[in-house]
Amino acid sequence: MRRHEILKRFAGLIAVFMLAAGITAVSALAVASNAGNSPRGGALHVTKECSQYNGQAGSFCTITSSNIKAIKPGMRVVYLQPLGDGVLDSDVVLSFGRRPAAFGHVVLDLATAQGRVTFSGGTGKFKGFHADAAVSVDASGVWHWDGTYNFTRHNDDD
Repeated sequence: MRRHEILKRFAGLIAVFMLAAGITAVSALAVASNAGNSPRGGALHVTKECSQYNGQAGSFCTITSSNIKAIKPGMRVVYLQPLGDGVLDSDVVLSFGRRPAAFGHVVLDLATAQGRVTFSGGTGKFKGFHADAAVSVDASGVWHWDGTYNFTRHNDDD
């Protein structure tokens, strides 16, 4: 009888662990299926004009449009390193002066007018901001960032 009771309790514990594992798996699937619909991340579409950019460290471009609230028209993209041999490989700061800022890096081949910009964090509402976007220019001279973004902290994309 004693062995039978031990086996019965062991089977009960196994059932509890299997139930817990099943609940965890279902929760993980629900989170994964909603990840693409999260308002804290998604597609990134930004345009900018670069009439103030002269290839020197400290020169900038100005945001003209964005599909996310945190990046507003009028914000500046300041390039911290100078243009070198037709390639821009520079850290960037996206901000309105002393207000919250996003920190990133851009690599752009001016011969092809294509490149990549990435952001990883910042201050204020940009703390936890991450983005990865292709950089291109259209025929009218408007520069585009097209890619994805996410915020790793609650309410930072408002």
